[in-house]
Amino acid sequence: MKELAGTPTLVRLALRRDRILLPVWILVFVSLAAGSAKASIDLYPDLQSRVDAANTTNSSPALVSLYGRIFDPTSLGALSLFKMTSFGALLVALLAAMVVVRHTRTEEESGRLELLSAGVLGRYASLTAALIVSTGTVIVMGLLTAVSLIGTGLPASGSFAFGLTWAAAGLAFAGVGALTAQLSEGARTANGLTAVVLGVSYVLRALGDSASADGPRWISWLSPIGWAQQIRPYAGDRWFVVLLPLALTGVLVAAAFALVRRRDVGAGLVRPRPGPATAAPSLRSPLALAWRLQRGSLYGWAVAFLLLGFIVGNIASNVDGFVSSASAKEMVEKLGGVTGITDAFLSAEMGMLGLLASAFGIQAALRMRSEETALRAEPLLATGVTRSRWLASHVIIAIFGTALLVVIGGLGSGISSGASLGNMGRQVPRMLAAAAVQLPAVWLVTALVVVLFGAAPKVVTAAWALFGAFLLIGQFGPIFNLPQGLMDLSPYGHTPRLPGGDFSATPVIALTAIAAALLAAGFTSFRRRDIG
Repeated sequence: MKELAGTPTLVRLALRRDRILLPVWILVFVSLAAGSAKASIDLYPDLQSRVDAANTTNSSPALVSLYGRIFDPTSLGALSLFKMTSFGALLVALLAAMVVVRHTRTEEESGRLELLSAGVLGRYASLTAALIVSTGTVIVMGLLTAVSLIGTGLPASGSFAFGLTWAAAGLAFAGVGALTAQLSEGARTANGLTAVVLGVSYVLRALGDSASADGPRWISWLSPIGWAQQIRPYAGDRWFVVLLPLALTGVLVAAAFALVRRRDVGAGLVRPRPGPATAAPSLRSPLALAWRLQRGSLYGWAVAFLLLGFIVGNIASNVDGFVSSASAKEMVEKLGGVTGITDAFLSAEMGMLGLLASAFGIQAALRMRSEETALRAEPLLATGVTRSRWLASHVIIAIFGTALLVVIGGLGSGISSGASLGNMGRQVPRMLAAAAVQLPAVWLVTALVVVLFGAAPKVVTAAWALFGAFLLIGQFGPIFNLPQGLMDLSPYGHTPRLPGGDFSATPVIALTAIAAALLAAGFTSFRRRDIG
């Protein structure tokens, strides 16, 4: 028990620090599931429409690779939530792992855990507290998701099975996060290792699901994401499958606790290689340093956007079969904001592309805060580097990085949809334009991070909460018929709906101007406040 001394205190501290972040993300995930279910109930009012849509989905390798297979074509619940099963489990798993890393390795990296350990704090207290907070979050999320799905009219058994899929994935990757936090000396490296494991798991699940009936579908059973999907909510509710992620969680957590005793506080089992004694000429500027720090992340995002663009473009040729009923087409057109089912689908997906690019923009801009709290910014600013130059270096990476991602995604979707629809020469420029108009809203969200960093750095992570609110309003405002004044609060609601819709330069110019004003305010605030 001495090794666990102080665990309740660290749990309360972690919950206090995440008192905004975790409730907001729980609300986002629960709303995503409930909104998807509510929309689909209206989209597929009869059995035949459900069977047609499910068969079309299962016959599309791109859709199956991205979201997974619909195991019961007659089930409204299985069809309603097929997008949220494996893809939602991926996002929940990422959240669970990052919470563990945040309250273990990040605390060690900042030096706070060493100060706490000087008091009455057991060796296992930090890891135990992080696991309690992370696993408690995904369990609560799973229960609330199940209750919200029951409220939409879906069967109770399948709803709790669906909540269990998310919780199971979250528990497994909480264990992954606990293990990677012991391996490296940096939180970013630990998160990167977790992301690699998560990506491999998703790819294995995709390969298994998209295989033919006599192909290697067993590959998906090598993936924790595949296990979560194989619980099959609303399509048999195979509860016994949850034993696999639970067993993996137990093994990973036990390994993480064993490794805690084999290293010093602040150290990792895999020590980083020392760099050269002097910097290369290419590193002798703030912008070069910012690029060096963020290039790995940008490369990974770029690959993901290219693949996503290809998949979205490939799906476009099957949209007519997927949403065959009149009500389904009306709903997709409402989300896309244009008429013409294929253009409406592509417009909606370009909007999602903008949301994902915003996530990179927030992450890239938040790197400034991590550099400041890790005491790496102050030595730089003590030299001839001005505050404006240092801040501008990271802002440039965030702004141009999001632009690069959006262009890559638009190009991929244009090439893929053009090849599948037989009009590549016309489709590529249309999709590039549809992607480019997302940028002003993306830049505005990124600029909000810069303002918070300059004026209120202690609450800068609240940018994720704002992003979650914008996501809910933008994606589900039309479905829930929210007041127009509320939906106008989201910058994504003012983006022109391309391809197929009418282009207006006014919202594009207005959003860009607001983003520029916010950036200017952020620069001004940062110059006037203390460092650290």
